[in-house]
Amino acid sequence: MDKRTDEIIIRFENSWNNTEAFYRNLLEKHTGFNFVAPILEFIQELKNSGESKNFRLGTSMHTLIISRSVEHGLREDQKEIRIEKVNNLPDGFEYEVIMRQGKNVFRVYRVHNLNDEKVLNLLATLKETLID
Repeated sequence: MDKRTDEIIIRFENSWNNTEAFYRNLLEKHTGFNFVAPILEFIQELKNSGESKNFRLGTSMHTLIISRSVEHGLREDQKEIRIEKVNNLPDGFEYEVIMRQGKNVFRVYRVHNLNDEKVLNLLATLKETLID
């Protein structure tokens, strides 16, 4: 790998570590944030499969943001996936998963399991976009 690729991977992996620490803090030190446990599990599963080299993670309030942006923050022309808890269910939580670019929304799904095939397909689609 070249130096630029190495730097991008370092930035991506650091974003995963920071996001995990943010969610872990919410879960361990605050009440009412049980819904982040499945998000943390999802992040760990993706990380274990090597996806931390392909995506940047971030948060906006409690929303998980997945992108291919090298820099922190997104421009209007960059695609992203947002995952946010929308409902408490008797057996867990319901999450809204949105793929968008700026104000343009491409897909919106409601899932109970973040490993849902629709979510994984969105990740595969995002992975095909250029890193910038």
